[in-house]
Amino acid sequence: MDSQSLTWQQTLAQAFTHIDDLCRHLKLNSSQLELLSDEKNFPLLVPRGFANLMQVGNPNDPLLRQVLPLQAEMLNFPGYSQDPVGDLAAVASAGLIHKYHGRALMIVTGACAIHCRYCFRRNFPYGEQQLSKQKLQQAIDYLNCHTEINELILSGGDPLLFNDDKLAALLAKLHTVPHLQRIRLHTRVPVVLPERMTPTLLDIFSTSKLQLVMVIHANHGNELSAELNKVCVELKKRNITLLNQSVLLKGVNDDEKTLYQLSEKLFSFGILPYYLHSLDKANGTGHFAVPAQTELALIEYLRKHLPGYLVPKLVREQAGALFKLPLS
Repeated sequence: MDSQSLTWQQTLAQAFTHIDDLCRHLKLNSSQLELLSDEKNFPLLVPRGFANLMQVGNPNDPLLRQVLPLQAEMLNFPGYSQDPVGDLAAVASAGLIHKYHGRALMIVTGACAIHCRYCFRRNFPYGEQQLSKQKLQQAIDYLNCHTEINELILSGGDPLLFNDDKLAALLAKLHTVPHLQRIRLHTRVPVVLPERMTPTLLDIFSTSKLQLVMVIHANHGNELSAELNKVCVELKKRNITLLNQSVLLKGVNDDEKTLYQLSEKLFSFGILPYYLHSLDKANGTGHFAVPAQTELALIEYLRKHLPGYLVPKLVREQAGALFKLPLS
């Protein structure tokens, strides 16, 4: 079947799920990579389009490093845990997390289009928290009772892996909450699976009665493809505000040039840099941590070399805090 005729579901079904297959695709010797021998609890998942953005033959490619299961995930680091940002303590209703004033977060699905090894929810009990019809109604009831919530964040997993009918029905339900003003979508899909951004999905966005904000997730300029650029043009036509959040990752984007180029390229796509997250301390991710002194030096460099609107906020999320903590 021609790649142009595949549905986005079929494209995702062809993603790499075995390390050896991905290594062969990139002409890498898997025996030399210190790979994780057992990754069944958080298996490899890499769409082929994203893999095609990686440099063939380079074991240190910054996109590959984000998805490659390594033995280093088995190392124990002090202060790391299963729930580093306190999501479970902030569950207000099944599938609904309420941490901050004026906004709440809905766990739409546990599914993602890619498995990022630094994920802070890699150990999250999605089976208990993701939406069912009954849980959705409970979440809507909670929102109706809390009139101070004017923005709802759809997250997961990735909310854009909901099929069109389910997503349209969810938005219709949210339209019934009178005090909601904005829907914010946290998604990596436009970056790693742009095929999902179909005309039907864009039409669903166009019919929303609420202001839509899309926060995509890209960590390196090499992730910003021509296909993503086309998606951004269509989203902007529909008056959707586009922001980006990144995670500061050792060996991926912990250098001045990479972060500078990322901000510039994001803006050329019509996306504003929003957050640069200090790594959330989830078990299995400690090898990605960047020293605090380096983090501060990097953000200082960006402040000196970029206009203020292209400098992302360097933040750390701390369990129980009333907002994300700025680092400076």
